[in-house]
Amino acid sequence: MKQFWIAIRITAVMIVITGLAYPLLVTGLSSVMFHHQAKGSPIVSAGGKIVGSELIGQRFTKPEYFHGRPSAAGNDGYDGLSSTGSNLGPTNQKLIDNVREAVKKVRAENPTYTGPIPADLVTQSGSGLDPDISPASAELQIARVAAARGMSPDTVRQLVASHTEGRQFGLLGESRVNVLKLNLALDQVKR
Repeated sequence: MKQFWIAIRITAVMIVITGLAYPLLVTGLSSVMFHHQAKGSPIVSAGGKIVGSELIGQRFTKPEYFHGRPSAAGNDGYDGLSSTGSNLGPTNQKLIDNVREAVKKVRAENPTYTGPIPADLVTQSGSGLDPDISPASAELQIARVAAARGMSPDTVRQLVASHTEGRQFGLLGESRVNVLKLNLALDQVKR
């Protein structure tokens, strides 16, 4: 019986340490040291309203906006509560059909573009919520966005360049463009 009570006390102490004290400590430190990230990396519009997160993609379908990666998260995609990829393998016919449809859609939306279509514009990310596209995917969409907004392609290209982030620490990952940040910047340009 003595061993039973020792086990109960050790369990209670460990619950307090690992279930309460540690999470509160980590949450408190992250709120102080990494305030922006601890709050979900929100993006605030010029009007002061939170319009999204740097970390979660959104659906943009209007021609005057850059479009992000396709999403398999949730029934209609971009559902932050259903973060998931499609889990379709490279030989799966459904994946092949989805990519073919996405290529047709990209070609129809961007009729002046004749080059190869970057893979990230026609395939879903592992999370289904990727907020970034490659610089090549942004370049593909410049003519459409510029025409829809009545802007010069060079002005749009400069915006894309100013919103292109390089590799993290100069060596991790690939260059990328956050679609929401870029679209918000487009909305701020005076025509």
